[in-house]
Amino acid sequence: MNLSENNISRRELIKLAGLAGLATVAGRVPGWAAEPGEAAPLPQVPRRVLGKTGEKIPILLMGMAMKFDPRFDPRLAEALRFGVNYYDAADCYAGGTSESALGNFIQRTGKRKDIWITTKSDDHTPQGMVKVLETSLERLQTDHVELFFLHALVQKKFLNDEMRDAVEKLKQAGKIKYFGFSCHNNTVAELLQTAAGLGWIDAIMFKYNFREYGNRELNTAMDACHKANIGLIAMKTQGSAASFEEQVKKFEGSQFTKHQAVLKAVWADERIAAAVSHMDTMEKLKENIAAALDRRELTAADRQVLDAYAAATKCGYCAGCDHICGAALPPEIRVADTLRLLTYHDAYGDPFKARELFVRLPAAARQWEAVDFSRAATLCPNHVDLPRLMDRARRVLA
Repeated sequence: MNLSENNISRRELIKLAGLAGLATVAGRVPGWAAEPGEAAPLPQVPRRVLGKTGEKIPILLMGMAMKFDPRFDPRLAEALRFGVNYYDAADCYAGGTSESALGNFIQRTGKRKDIWITTKSDDHTPQGMVKVLETSLERLQTDHVELFFLHALVQKKFLNDEMRDAVEKLKQAGKIKYFGFSCHNNTVAELLQTAAGLGWIDAIMFKYNFREYGNRELNTAMDACHKANIGLIAMKTQGSAASFEEQVKKFEGSQFTKHQAVLKAVWADERIAAAVSHMDTMEKLKENIAAALDRRELTAADRQVLDAYAAATKCGYCAGCDHICGAALPPEIRVADTLRLLTYHDAYGDPFKARELFVRLPAAARQWEAVDFSRAATLCPNHVDLPRLMDRARRVLA
């Protein structure tokens, strides 16, 4: 692959990220050449405007729902070198330690002005949200964050006048610049539609991947937010199946890896400002940066491969619509939450996080040994094998 054409493979990016030959390699790329005698600058991930904020953020964001070295994590440093300076934290990530690790990283580098911090509150009441923010600011060792979210919002009732007033006070106090929410349950479209009519939501991070593109209700809601100039950030872009079998399914026929192709597909949507990614290894980080830097677009053949992959793995993908299968189950059973955690365990390779979050579910939601999932499975739009997957979840998560 020729760097002079701005097409960068993972292997070439790894070479580029190394110290040896950096000036020579970068100098072959138009616009990245250094002046004589100077070190060549590294290519930077492209940026887009985040809705009404007017701020330009990288199209690839660093997800922080994992453990980091509390002293100095090289993944944070490597991301920053390539312009991935948006770090997506939350009060609950890794028991709060990801916020502390980010705070230590910022203090050690002295680059607070170069870094965009987003963090979130699991408490969706105005009073609780303010308390959570204060704790987060202490962990992050800063007096403000660029963007503050209500985390994993499900019910629109929390987007009320009292919340609006609390947000305005936080902005006036200089503790947050912008406000919004994240969401990934079956109420995503409803929440987006609600936000579009409010006028005080700056940005939303929501589940959006190649499996959702034909969802008419979701697309209508996204259009409404885009028209209202709300910044849209995609998460859970990989659309992984809640089954260990997905790991052995091949993704062939595309010029990109599966992980790169799904990101490319999201970035092709002009309504989306950026995609947040769980890059828990340096290899994943560099693979995703390579995809962001590579200026090639998905071809018709690439999209056919993606469509075929979606069809082949559909039966293992829980779309989060547990209000449908839930009609045949006891009300305390949480199919979508459980299978999401099974995805963390099987597809993302993060059993610690999966089990850590599983024990936080109510006790009644973790006890389904005597529950028959066969009728619920017949209601599932994706024909997910609920008896088998829920049995596996019980065995590996408990």
